[in-house]
Amino acid sequence: MKIAVYSQNYDKSTKKVMHGLLDLGKQYDVEFYIEKDFYSLLKINSSNLIDKNIFSSYNDLNNSFDLMITIGGDGTLLRSVSFVRDLDIPIIGINTGRLGFLATINQDLLTSEMSKILLGNYKIEKRTLLEVKIKGSKIINEFGIALNEVTVGRKNTTSMIKIKTFLDGEYLNSYWADGLITSTPTGSTGYSLSCGGPIMSPLSQTLSLTPIAPHNLNARPLIISDKTKIELYVSGREKSHLVSLDSRIISVENESLITITKAKFKINLAYFEENSFYSTLRNKLLWGEDRRNL
Repeated sequence: MKIAVYSQNYDKSTKKVMHGLLDLGKQYDVEFYIEKDFYSLLKINSSNLIDKNIFSSYNDLNNSFDLMITIGGDGTLLRSVSFVRDLDIPIIGINTGRLGFLATINQDLLTSEMSKILLGNYKIEKRTLLEVKIKGSKIINEFGIALNEVTVGRKNTTSMIKIKTFLDGEYLNSYWADGLITSTPTGSTGYSLSCGGPIMSPLSQTLSLTPIAPHNLNARPLIISDKTKIELYVSGREKSHLVSLDSRIISVENESLITITKAKFKINLAYFEENSFYSTLRNKLLWGEDRRNL
């Protein structure tokens, strides 16, 4: 079995998980490939680490990999998408962060849960991605893909921005707000939810538009088909604004054409049946629990 491993930092939890993975790898004859920057952190902090294969980019991976394992929180898993892209390599996250909507493996149950993974006892769910094109921007156009959301927002100023929005070429609205979130079903439990957006099932073929602190209180979140082509033009007192794709942020000149569409490929998320989307909602959002006497 061939597995890529990615993490963004090194701490006690990461160390424990990584050594647990290496032990399981020997037991199940797994060949691990470790992301270059993460490997450097491991070498600095662990003199006993045995040299392993290293990858540094999408070009170092291929369809021969059985799995990508991330160690951290949801942000780490989101960043791993840039390595996997359209290779159909399933991704599963070991949660050493906080909430863990995407990274669902409990680090305290690492041995039992990873044993099931290595025996192939897991399911795959295909998740929609967003593709972003910004006219004149080479930075984002190299890999303008987001699993959770694409957000346009104001820079370090108290002034709102105006977001002129078109859906399939038809004018929808000009949002006066701090920003606008275009969310996938996967991202509907993230930033969009905190701004009052709807929760969408991962299998629904939908996207949502959620304004951030809109000046007009009747500007409500909107669910649209994921086949919709979204076009945005942003203006404001500043000369530029921010565009974020999950955790990647760039500055974009005002009045630039921002085009958002569903990507041509999807990401495979691996999960256990007991960690389905609906059970995660119940557990993470405490649905159905009476907290009054706690």
